[in-house]
Amino acid sequence: MLILLPPSEGKSTPSRGKPLDLAALSSPELTPAREQVLEALVALCADDPVRAAEVLGLSPGQADLVLRNAGLREAPTARADRIYTGVLYDALDVESLSAAAKRRATSRLGVASSLFGLVRMGDRLPSYRLSGDATLPDLGPVAGVWREALPDVMAAAIGRGLFVDLRSGMYANFWRPGPELTKRTATVRVLHEHNGTRKVVSHFNKATKGRIVRALLEDGADPRTPTALAATLERLGWTVEVGAPGKAGTQLDVVVGEL
Repeated sequence: MLILLPPSEGKSTPSRGKPLDLAALSSPELTPAREQVLEALVALCADDPVRAAEVLGLSPGQADLVLRNAGLREAPTARADRIYTGVLYDALDVESLSAAAKRRATSRLGVASSLFGLVRMGDRLPSYRLSGDATLPDLGPVAGVWREALPDVMAAAIGRGLFVDLRSGMYANFWRPGPELTKRTATVRVLHEHNGTRKVVSHFNKATKGRIVRALLEDGADPRTPTALAATLERLGWTVEVGAPGKAGTQLDVVVGEL
């Protein structure tokens, strides 16, 4: 099973650690694409900070993020599970998982990254800022780079197991499963039900997804189909409604009343 998470916009900044080594990251087949995106981002931020802020959608008060990007090659790194922060990652809380669940996190979790394509929890990364909808000078949309580079890597990462796609729409544009994988693809939507009305609320969505992933890692179940995943989640205490299979896989609606 591969559970693919969205990255967080906010990231922790390591104070010490080895500098970035692209060759040491998982999925080494992505090294050329990673080098392309890294070079374009670093050059933009080092050569033209004002334009970089515009391209990256940053305010004047976020100039430090441009400076941070300019120094990515020399910046200290830490494990990805310590770099990514925010509601989903706080709820997942990898650091407090049991030893067995941490091992499962290393093998079963991935992050869709605009800078690195596919990231695993043990990969050592610097703190960076680059949105999935960014278009870099002399490179173009980063999504286009990953649409070309990711298909074989993702197919190998999923293997014969289940693909659980928790990405937001922006990062889903990097790669979509083909017909051969859709029967083994589950997407998860979290619906907040209040007074008989259901709606998607960003905070509930992210926090619940983090808790779902945490529970799956601790439980150790390895469902092979979307319906088996739904049954596992129900056993773990969630209310789940299974949609009809579609081009993006089978959507599972997890209905929650309170956070």
